[in-house]
Amino acid sequence: MDLPSFISAMPKAELHVHLEGCLTPSLARQLARRNSLPLPPSLSALDETGSTYAFHDLTTFLQVYYPNLSVLQTSQDFADLAITYLSKAHAQNVKHCELFFDPQAHTSRGVPFPTVVRGYQAGIHVAQRSLGISASLIMCFLRDQSAEYAMATLMDSLPFKDIIIGVGLDSDERDNPPSKFAAVFQRAAKEGFLITMHCDIDQPNTLTHLSQAITEIQADRIDHGTNIVESPELIATLKQRGVGLTCCPISNSIVTADFKGAEILSLLRQGVRVTVNSDDPAYFRGYINENMLKLAEGTDVTRRELIQLQRNAFSISWISSWKRNHFLQTLSEFERKTLGLEEEGAGEVKEAEPGVGDEVVVNGA
Repeated sequence: MDLPSFISAMPKAELHVHLEGCLTPSLARQLARRNSLPLPPSLSALDETGSTYAFHDLTTFLQVYYPNLSVLQTSQDFADLAITYLSKAHAQNVKHCELFFDPQAHTSRGVPFPTVVRGYQAGIHVAQRSLGISASLIMCFLRDQSAEYAMATLMDSLPFKDIIIGVGLDSDERDNPPSKFAAVFQRAAKEGFLITMHCDIDQPNTLTHLSQAITEIQADRIDHGTNIVESPELIATLKQRGVGLTCCPISNSIVTADFKGAEILSLLRQGVRVTVNSDDPAYFRGYINENMLKLAEGTDVTRRELIQLQRNAFSISWISSWKRNHFLQTLSEFERKTLGLEEEGAGEVKEAEPGVGDEVVVNGA
């Protein structure tokens, strides 16, 4: 089996993908027409066949990203967005995904919170029934907004705790450390939400932010976070607590000068539960298979290590133990069929160790 086919056939979990980042130009045009809205500037500059957005760094990405969200107005719009991504993920053999969404990007422009979350929930239910894919929602706070706004958003989410499995932190990290939101995440934990948090790559004070996320906030996962390779002490803490990293090679290569493949592989070989994901695939022009392939072609990662990346993803996912073990068994069967058992015990499945979220089942996950 050639490498692209090997990656395509592998059962996968996606733990770092933003639903708003799955808004393709074609879907944005469709929603603008349906809602009788003008096209966002990013689409006005493209002809009808244009399938990619134009930007060259993080700043210009955000200048395109947020104005595009104006086309999302109704619950059906949000449902269609979820279905569009989940259909693509299913086609790439993703078995389970945990989907970020940014309610503040919508409530700040007058869209009610229930419209957003019920729309996404409806889309997930359609995909689960028609495709059999497992999915859950993670609500993110915008870190360049106030902690008070984040707390108000958390309060808005409480009636939907049966839908939302966890909370996260994203958007512009500069001058917005995790500690700014310590009280918000403390309350979220008391309400039973699991916690993840973006620690973007090559940011000012990145190790301080990582330390705050891991030791002060006590996040269950870290999104991006590959700068942790600079701190053996933090790596030791990460491993001791079993905290995983959700890394995104293609987006790394666009918003910085490097895709961080060497760092991801180093962490993997040190026993960190590192994973590979797609981030904002409609913008960064790559879903999970393309991200796995970029890592494979840009490093000396082995095929067994590529499987280990997905074993990590299922292991740190926020699903029940029985479902985690089912996915791990499926992955080990794939390993046996494609790589054989060259090493004693390779592909052997042990019952997954208890982890965060083991008894939580959300949206059929």
